[in-house]
Amino acid sequence: MEVVAVDIGGTHARFAVAEVAEGRVVSISEPMTQKVAEHPSLQLAWQAYGEELGRPLPKAAALAVASPVGGDIIKLTNNPWIIRPALIPDRLGADTWTVVNDFEAIGHAVAQMGPEHFLHLCGPDEALPDKGAITVCGPGTGLGVAQVFRHRAGYDVIATEGGHSDFAPLDPIEDALVKRLRKTYTRVSKERVVAGPAIVSLYETLAELEGKPVHRLDDKAIWSLALEGKDEVAVAALDRFCLSLGAVAGDLALCHGPKGVVIAGGLGLRLKDHLLQSGFGQRFVAKGRFQGLMSSIPVKLITHPQPGLYGAAAAFAQEHAL
Repeated sequence: MEVVAVDIGGTHARFAVAEVAEGRVVSISEPMTQKVAEHPSLQLAWQAYGEELGRPLPKAAALAVASPVGGDIIKLTNNPWIIRPALIPDRLGADTWTVVNDFEAIGHAVAQMGPEHFLHLCGPDEALPDKGAITVCGPGTGLGVAQVFRHRAGYDVIATEGGHSDFAPLDPIEDALVKRLRKTYTRVSKERVVAGPAIVSLYETLAELEGKPVHRLDDKAIWSLALEGKDEVAVAALDRFCLSLGAVAGDLALCHGPKGVVIAGGLGLRLKDHLLQSGFGQRFVAKGRFQGLMSSIPVKLITHPQPGLYGAAAAFAQEHAL
């Protein structure tokens, strides 16, 4: 069966046609990306995708949305679109549909993808477990966290808000960072430190500690400087980001008791080479008396370019047992 998979974020909406069978994704087409700002509603973006595709769209929809789901109305975070699931048949012409949180979709992707879509980061160089828990976390605009639990009958995905749990500083630099962030947020959560926008506070904190001028740049500018190696403070902020991400991933693993951990998210993929060269792995295992346990957990990076689309289709296939 064919289904239109849609991954809707704050800035972009991505569309593809997936083929699903027996509860799994068989194939997925090349995606089309649209800017949310160019369309007043999902319905109009859906129609634009149909026109681009040049054929009638399948009458099935799999939507992954950057927002909590449930209820009669879904208001997307950082996106003016409003989705009313009850109106999907009328607005999108879909007889069957699934709506999941965007990071829940990532969990479905992790559960269904083969080992070729994962890069080993640290821990034992072995495949993700066939049974037991897998922690999934991904830095992007925020910090997404989910659990995948594989069992004899298949798997379950548990969406969480673990990115909003408290961040634990581990050294004087992180103490200074948290002190700076508290002036704005009072309570400093993990995603204030290991999500895309956090690079600004990291950059400004390091510049201040080094006695350098604090340039007021947005996160996109600092990420560009860091990834291109054009600013020493930005590069140091990138290194510090990787360290903190390792610590946070390790904390989540302690809470979930997984047999595997996966780093996801568009920013995670952009940091692929830096994560391998950084202290990410050392910070992941540095959990005192539990260092031996942490060293036994394989940690992977998902490398599929569109896990949100793939995961939306996988969630549809699971829900409808196709």
